[in-house]
Amino acid sequence: MDFVLSSPPAERITSAKIVVAGGFGVGKTTFVGAMSEIAPVRTEALMTRASVGVDELPAASAKVATTVAMDFGRITLADDLVLYVFGTPGQHRFWFMWDDIVQGAIVAVVLVDTGRLADGFSSIDYFEARGLPFVVAVNQFEGTRRYDIEDVREALALPGDVVIMNCDARSRDSAKEVLIAASEHALAKLAPVPATLPKRPVRVRGAH
Repeated sequence: MDFVLSSPPAERITSAKIVVAGGFGVGKTTFVGAMSEIAPVRTEALMTRASVGVDELPAASAKVATTVAMDFGRITLADDLVLYVFGTPGQHRFWFMWDDIVQGAIVAVVLVDTGRLADGFSSIDYFEARGLPFVVAVNQFEGTRRYDIEDVREALALPGDVVIMNCDARSRDSAKEVLIAASEHALAKLAPVPATLPKRPVRVRGAH
């Protein structure tokens, strides 16, 4: 009898969707572009004088284009895990797209700038209202004051179980660390709560 060696079964590849959100000009497009192993998909338009008074940036900002739909990138974290990362537009007038972009995501990354921390409040409110797990990544812009993580947590009024970490949106390694932390946070939040067995009531001696 002849024996034929069968090839080992192919490993199942798991994919997951992560959303990167935050205020206008906080570094979402830079973050997605830095971490992506493919050429990122960007939907940017040049900023013109028509945006003055509508899309406000810090005076020192050199931003000349803005995302008008979304950014998209992909990164392989392990042989069997691929993340698809979507960046949301930051301007309020494009927020009607958020529900479609966020659909199917397992976790979000809220990118914040300590120089304009209030710009991240709306993103945090959005994900809290929808029950979507999220982590906060503090983009370390050059020339901005550095704050302790717990000070940032207090300013954002976030509970202790929300992950907050520093990052450099321009660095692939830094962005990757944020995505790993976000994935782990999602797994912890989505893990089923162990069922508890009912306890037998204890009868007190002498009781009728």
